[in-house]
Amino acid sequence: MPEPMGFYTDTTVCIGCKACEVACKEWNQLPSTNGGLNTLSGNSYDNTRRLDGIHWRHVKFIEQFPEDRRDGRWLLMSDVCKHCVQAGCLEVCPTGAIIRTEFDTVVIQSDACNGCRDCIAACPFGVIEMNPVAGTAQKCTLCYDRLQGGLEPACSKACPTQSIQFGTINQLRDRAQKRVAQLHQSGETRAYLYGADEKILGGLNSFYLLVDKPEVYGLPSDPKMPTRNLKPGAWFSVLGGMLVGLLGVISFRNRGSGEPRP
Repeated sequence: MPEPMGFYTDTTVCIGCKACEVACKEWNQLPSTNGGLNTLSGNSYDNTRRLDGIHWRHVKFIEQFPEDRRDGRWLLMSDVCKHCVQAGCLEVCPTGAIIRTEFDTVVIQSDACNGCRDCIAACPFGVIEMNPVAGTAQKCTLCYDRLQGGLEPACSKACPTQSIQFGTINQLRDRAQKRVAQLHQSGETRAYLYGADEKILGGLNSFYLLVDKPEVYGLPSDPKMPTRNLKPGAWFSVLGGMLVGLLGVISFRNRGSGEPRP
Protein backbone atom coordinates (compact mmCIF):
# COMPACT_ATOMS: atom_id res chain seq x y z
CA MET A 1 0.00 0.00 0.00
CA PRO A 2 1.30 3.48 -0.85
CA GLU A 3 1.81 5.97 1.98
CA PRO A 4 -1.01 8.50 2.50
CA MET A 5 -0.60 11.36 0.04
CA GLY A 6 -1.87 14.91 0.13
CA PHE A 7 -1.28 18.65 0.00
CA TYR A 8 0.46 21.10 2.32
CA THR A 9 -0.48 24.70 1.48
CA ASP A 10 1.76 27.49 2.76
CA THR A 11 -0.49 30.54 2.52
CA THR A 12 2.37 32.94 3.26
CA VAL A 13 3.89 32.44 -0.20
CA CYS A 14 0.67 32.36 -2.25
CA ILE A 15 0.64 35.24 -4.77
CA GLY A 16 -2.97 34.81 -5.93
CA CYS A 17 -1.98 34.00 -9.52
CA LYS A 18 -4.74 31.33 -9.87
CA ALA A 19 -2.45 29.03 -11.86
CA CYS A 20 -3.77 26.21 -9.67
CA GLU A 21 -7.38 27.00 -10.62
CA VAL A 22 -6.56 27.04 -14.31
CA ALA A 23 -4.52 23.82 -14.16
CA CYS A 24 -7.29 22.05 -12.25
CA LYS A 25 -9.96 23.05 -14.75
CA GLU A 26 -7.79 22.19 -17.73
CA TRP A 27 -6.82 18.72 -16.51
CA ASN A 28 -10.29 17.77 -15.23
CA GLN A 29 -12.07 19.36 -18.21
CA LEU A 30 -14.26 21.55 -16.00
CA PRO A 31 -16.21 24.49 -17.49
CA SER A 32 -14.78 27.93 -16.81
CA THR A 33 -18.12 29.35 -15.63
CA ASN A 34 -21.49 28.14 -14.37
CA GLY A 35 -24.07 28.37 -17.15
CA GLY A 36 -21.89 30.65 -19.25
CA LEU A 37 -22.13 33.52 -16.74
CA ASN A 38 -18.92 35.35 -15.92
CA THR A 39 -19.81 38.23 -13.61
CA LEU A 40 -17.64 40.15 -11.17
CA SER A 41 -18.21 39.12 -7.56
CA GLY A 42 -17.30 42.47 -6.02
CA ASN A 43 -15.20 40.56 -3.47
CA SER A 44 -11.70 41.86 -4.20
CA TYR A 45 -10.11 39.83 -7.03
CA ASP A 46 -12.09 36.70 -6.17
CA ASN A 47 -14.54 36.03 -8.99
CA THR A 48 -14.84 32.25 -8.66
CA ARG A 49 -16.42 32.90 -5.22
CA ARG A 50 -16.23 29.41 -3.66
CA LEU A 51 -15.59 25.72 -4.14
CA ASP A 52 -18.39 23.89 -5.93
CA GLY A 53 -19.09 21.23 -8.55
CA ILE A 54 -17.13 23.01 -11.27
CA HIS A 55 -14.56 24.85 -9.11
CA TRP A 56 -12.39 22.24 -7.39
CA ARG A 57 -9.70 24.81 -6.55
CA HIS A 58 -10.50 28.28 -5.25
CA VAL A 59 -8.05 31.09 -4.50
CA LYS A 60 -9.30 33.28 -1.65
CA PHE A 61 -8.38 36.98 -1.47
CA ILE A 62 -8.70 38.39 2.06
CA GLU A 63 -7.93 42.09 2.47
CA GLN A 64 -6.97 43.32 5.93
CA PHE A 65 -6.55 47.08 5.61
CA PRO A 66 -7.56 49.90 8.00
CA GLU A 67 -9.58 52.84 6.76
CA ASP A 68 -6.48 54.84 5.88
CA ARG A 69 -5.30 51.87 3.75
CA ARG A 70 -1.90 51.90 5.46
CA ASP A 71 -0.08 49.09 7.27
CA GLY A 72 -2.49 46.47 5.98
CA ARG A 73 -1.93 43.05 4.47
CA TRP A 74 -3.32 40.52 2.03
CA LEU A 75 -4.10 36.96 3.08
CA LEU A 76 -4.17 34.64 0.07
CA MET A 77 -5.09 30.97 0.16
CA SER A 78 -5.70 28.33 -2.46
CA ASP A 79 -8.50 26.21 -1.02
CA VAL A 80 -9.43 22.64 -1.95
CA CYS A 81 -11.08 19.49 -0.58
CA LYS A 82 -9.39 18.45 2.67
CA HIS A 83 -9.55 14.68 1.99
CA CYS A 84 -10.31 14.17 5.70
CA VAL A 85 -9.13 11.04 7.50
CA GLN A 86 -12.59 10.97 9.09
CA ALA A 87 -14.70 12.04 6.12
CA GLY A 88 -18.33 12.93 6.78
CA CYS A 89 -19.19 12.76 3.07
CA LEU A 90 -17.99 9.17 2.85
CA GLU A 91 -19.91 8.24 5.98
CA VAL A 92 -23.32 9.44 4.75
CA CYS A 93 -23.16 8.38 1.08
CA PRO A 94 -26.00 5.85 0.57
CA THR A 95 -24.75 4.35 -2.70
CA GLY A 96 -21.06 3.79 -1.97
CA ALA A 97 -20.18 6.36 -4.62
CA ILE A 98 -17.62 7.97 -2.30
CA ILE A 99 -14.54 5.85 -1.70
CA ARG A 100 -11.19 6.09 0.05
CA THR A 101 -8.42 5.34 -2.42
CA GLU A 102 -5.14 3.51 -1.89
CA PHE A 103 -3.53 6.96 -1.40
CA ASP A 104 -5.89 7.70 1.55
CA THR A 105 -7.68 10.34 -0.51
CA VAL A 106 -11.46 10.68 -0.88
CA VAL A 107 -13.01 10.38 -4.35
CA ILE A 108 -16.60 10.63 -5.62
CA GLN A 109 -17.37 8.11 -8.39
CA SER A 110 -19.81 9.96 -10.63
CA ASP A 111 -21.15 6.78 -12.23
CA ALA A 112 -22.41 5.59 -8.81
CA CYS A 113 -23.69 8.95 -7.52
CA ASN A 114 -27.49 9.28 -7.45
CA GLY A 115 -27.48 13.04 -6.78
CA CYS A 116 -29.06 12.75 -3.31
CA ARG A 117 -26.89 15.63 -1.94
CA ASP A 118 -26.32 13.97 1.45
CA CYS A 119 -22.58 14.51 1.09
CA ILE A 120 -23.07 18.24 0.48
CA ALA A 121 -24.78 18.67 3.86
CA ALA A 122 -22.26 16.41 5.61
CA CYS A 123 -19.13 18.33 4.55
CA PRO A 124 -18.20 20.88 7.26
CA PHE A 125 -15.97 22.76 4.80
CA GLY A 126 -18.59 23.39 2.10
CA VAL A 127 -16.42 21.68 -0.50
CA ILE A 128 -18.91 19.52 -2.39
CA GLU A 129 -21.59 20.75 -4.77
CA MET A 130 -23.53 19.48 -7.78
CA ASN A 131 -21.98 19.67 -11.23
CA PRO A 132 -24.86 21.11 -13.31
CA VAL A 133 -23.74 19.31 -16.46
CA ALA A 134 -23.14 15.86 -14.97
CA GLY A 135 -26.00 16.10 -12.45
CA THR A 136 -23.81 14.49 -9.78
CA ALA A 137 -21.92 15.71 -6.73
CA GLN A 138 -18.30 16.52 -7.56
CA LYS A 139 -15.13 17.83 -5.92
CA CYS A 140 -11.35 17.56 -6.05
CA THR A 141 -10.06 14.02 -6.56
CA LEU A 142 -6.47 15.01 -5.76
CA CYS A 143 -5.95 14.09 -9.43
CA TYR A 144 -6.49 10.39 -8.69
CA ASP A 145 -5.94 9.50 -12.33
CA ARG A 146 -2.58 11.29 -12.30
CA LEU A 147 -1.53 9.62 -9.04
CA GLN A 148 -2.29 6.21 -10.54
CA GLY A 149 0.09 7.08 -13.35
CA GLY A 150 2.83 8.28 -10.99
CA LEU A 151 2.22 11.96 -11.76
CA GLU A 152 1.88 14.96 -9.44
CA PRO A 153 -1.55 16.65 -9.18
CA ALA A 154 -2.04 19.38 -11.78
CA CYS A 155 -2.52 22.24 -9.29
CA SER A 156 0.66 21.71 -7.27
CA LYS A 157 2.60 21.08 -10.48
CA ALA A 158 1.47 24.50 -11.78
CA CYS A 159 2.07 26.49 -8.55
CA PRO A 160 5.00 28.87 -9.26
CA THR A 161 5.85 29.63 -5.61
CA GLN A 162 5.44 26.14 -4.10
CA SER A 163 2.61 27.43 -1.97
CA ILE A 164 0.85 24.14 -2.82
CA GLN A 165 3.15 21.21 -2.07
CA PHE A 166 2.39 17.55 -2.80
CA GLY A 167 3.88 14.44 -1.22
CA THR A 168 3.46 11.88 1.53
CA ILE A 169 1.71 13.23 4.61
CA ASN A 170 4.67 12.44 6.87
CA GLN A 171 7.09 14.32 4.62
CA LEU A 172 4.73 17.27 4.30
CA ARG A 173 4.17 17.53 8.06
CA ASP A 174 7.91 17.57 8.70
CA ARG A 175 8.43 20.23 6.02
CA ALA A 176 5.53 22.33 7.34
CA GLN A 177 6.74 22.22 10.96
CA LYS A 178 10.17 23.46 9.87
CA ARG A 179 8.53 26.28 7.93
CA VAL A 180 6.50 27.34 10.99
CA ALA A 181 9.69 27.38 13.09
CA GLN A 182 11.41 29.48 10.42
CA LEU A 183 8.55 32.00 10.38
CA HIS A 184 8.54 32.23 14.17
CA GLN A 185 12.28 32.94 14.14
CA SER A 186 11.78 35.70 11.58
CA GLY A 187 9.09 37.36 13.71
CA GLU A 188 5.85 35.93 12.25
CA THR A 189 4.72 34.36 15.52
CA ARG A 190 1.11 34.00 14.30
CA ALA A 191 2.06 31.14 11.96
CA TYR A 192 0.58 27.74 12.79
CA LEU A 193 -0.65 24.57 11.07
CA TYR A 194 -4.33 23.84 10.54
CA GLY A 195 -5.32 20.19 10.13
CA ALA A 196 -1.81 18.73 10.31
CA ASP A 197 -2.52 16.67 13.43
CA GLU A 198 -5.37 14.37 14.45
CA LYS A 199 -7.36 17.02 16.34
CA ILE A 200 -9.36 18.00 13.26
CA LEU A 201 -11.33 15.02 11.89
CA GLY A 202 -8.45 12.63 12.51
CA GLY A 203 -6.18 14.81 10.38
CA LEU A 204 -6.57 16.50 7.00
CA ASN A 205 -4.73 15.12 3.99
CA SER A 206 -4.81 18.68 2.71
CA PHE A 207 -3.61 20.91 5.53
CA TYR A 208 -2.58 24.56 5.76
CA LEU A 209 -0.09 26.99 7.24
CA LEU A 210 -2.10 30.03 8.39
CA VAL A 211 -1.27 33.34 10.07
CA ASP A 212 -4.73 34.24 11.38
CA LYS A 213 -7.74 32.49 12.91
CA PRO A 214 -9.31 29.73 10.76
CA GLU A 215 -12.57 31.68 10.50
CA VAL A 216 -10.75 34.53 8.75
CA TYR A 217 -9.95 32.08 5.94
CA GLY A 218 -13.49 30.67 5.93
CA LEU A 219 -12.44 27.51 7.76
CA PRO A 220 -14.29 26.08 10.79
CA SER A 221 -12.23 26.05 13.99
CA ASP A 222 -13.75 22.76 15.18
CA PRO A 223 -15.47 20.84 12.35
CA LYS A 224 -17.59 17.84 13.33
CA MET A 225 -18.55 14.52 11.83
CA PRO A 226 -22.28 13.95 11.14
CA THR A 227 -22.27 11.15 13.75
CA ARG A 228 -21.59 13.72 16.48
CA ASN A 229 -25.23 14.76 16.12
CA LEU A 230 -26.72 11.28 16.23
CA LYS A 231 -26.93 10.82 20.02
CA PRO A 232 -28.52 14.19 20.82
CA GLY A 233 -30.75 13.81 17.77
CA ALA A 234 -31.86 10.36 18.90
CA TRP A 235 -32.69 11.62 22.39
CA PHE A 236 -34.75 14.48 20.98
CA SER A 237 -36.62 11.96 18.81
CA VAL A 238 -37.35 9.71 21.82
CA LEU A 239 -38.49 12.63 23.97
CA GLY A 240 -40.60 13.97 21.12
CA GLY A 241 -42.25 10.57 20.67
CA MET A 242 -42.97 10.28 24.40
CA LEU A 243 -44.48 13.77 24.45
CA VAL A 244 -46.74 13.02 21.48
CA GLY A 245 -47.82 9.76 23.12
CA LEU A 246 -48.57 11.49 26.43
CA LEU A 247 -50.63 14.18 24.72
CA GLY A 248 -52.54 11.47 22.87
CA VAL A 249 -53.37 9.67 26.13
CA ILE A 250 -54.50 12.92 27.79
CA SER A 251 -56.64 13.82 24.78
CA PHE A 252 -58.23 10.35 24.74
CA ARG A 253 -59.02 10.46 28.47
CA ASN A 254 -60.51 13.95 28.27
CA ARG A 255 -62.67 12.95 25.35
CA GLY A 256 -63.76 9.78 27.12
CA SER A 257 -64.66 11.60 30.37
CA GLY A 258 -67.08 13.86 28.52
CA GLU A 259 -69.16 11.06 26.93
CA PRO A 260 -72.70 10.53 28.38
CA ARG A 261 -73.37 7.21 30.12
CA PRO A 262 -76.09 4.93 28.67
